[in-house]
Formats: sequence, structure tokens, C-alpha cells
Amino acid sequence: MRCFGLVGLALSALLLPCVAQAASVRPAVARTVHEAPRSAPVRRASEAKGPYYVDFRARTAASWGHAFVWYGKTSEKAVDVAGLTPAGDEFAYMLGYVTFVPSETGASYGDLDPDYVTASYRVYLNEADAKRVFAYIKKLQADSPVWNAETANCTSFIGSIASFMGLDTPVRWTRPEEYVNKLREMNGGRQVVRLAAEQ
Repeated sequence: MRCFGLVGLALSALLLPCVAQAASVRPAVARTVHEAPRSAPVRRASEAKGPYYVDFRARTAASWGHAFVWYGKTSEKAVDVAGLTPAGDEFAYMLGYVTFVPSETGASYGDLDPDYVTASYRVYLNEADAKRVFAYIKKLQADSPVWNAETANCTSFIGSIASFMGLDTPVRWTRPEEYVNKLREMNGGRQVVRLAAEQ
């Protein structure tokens, strides 16, 4: 067993009371399309940048935080949410520091609440590129049956999406808030993405 796996387990054991408290109060979250909060109005100016978007986000959580994406059409309130989290309670989270555990890839508690957001980097796409990116996100969700804190975590998940879009990405072992901010910085804050032509 790798030593940093043991360190991760020790850290997670220290965080268990916080994680257990958070898990005991969190409600069940549907894994389908959700409505964006009313406090996030659709801006007509974004239409000029592209009618579709992917928003790389980070939010607070009981431990290190969580990274995920919102994606959809700028003219619609409905958003799709994709991220990678361990399925189950705090035991699955702790076990995920030493082995692979079953995952969930939809919205998790807090993903739709703007009060929890700590970082956001939104990029816009035209319709053709959005279809390719959104299909890739769905495939990534289908192909991500497990979570592991070191190898298959939330930052590596959103990093795969960013890489597919042609963006430069930070290393996966970066805390979610720092990851999203670094992603924006590494790409010069560019707001419009054009995918390379399909081969």
C-alpha cells in the first residue's frame, strides 16, 4: 500500500466527525436535469459568446471541497450537472482513500446552491461544439463507475472535460477551488472555446 494512501486515510479519519455531520443532514439529491437557482439570471451578453456553456465550478464541502461542471444553453434556466463523488456515506468516502469505491456522477448536495460556490470558470461554445462536449460528458459519466481520492477524483473528472475541450489543465491533486482558479489562469481566462475539427 502506498504511503500517501495511508496519509490520506489518516487525514480522512481526522475529518470523520465533520463528514459524518454533513452526511447526516444532507437530503437526497435527484440525478437528473435540475433548475438553475433563480439568483443566477441568464445574461443576453453571453449569447454573443456562444449559445452554450460549460461552467467549471468548485464549492465548499465537509472535507477538501468538490469540483463539478454545470453545462447547458445560455437562454435556458435548466442546467445539467456532472461531477464525480463516492456513492454512499462517510464510510465510502474514507474507504476511497485506500481503494476504489462506487461513484455517483450527477449532482450532489450543494452543487446547485450559489452560496457554496468558491470558484467558477465559464466558457462558451457554439452549437456544433456543444453537442460534442455534452456527448463527451455523458460518456465520461457512463465510464466512471468508481471514485478514489488519489486517482479517480472530482478534479480529474472535470480535468478530462477541460482537456477534451482543448484547455490546459492543472494536476489532479489540487484542491477543487485552487484547481478551478488555476484552470482559468492557465487558459488566460479565455471565454470562448472552439474545438479542433473531428478527424
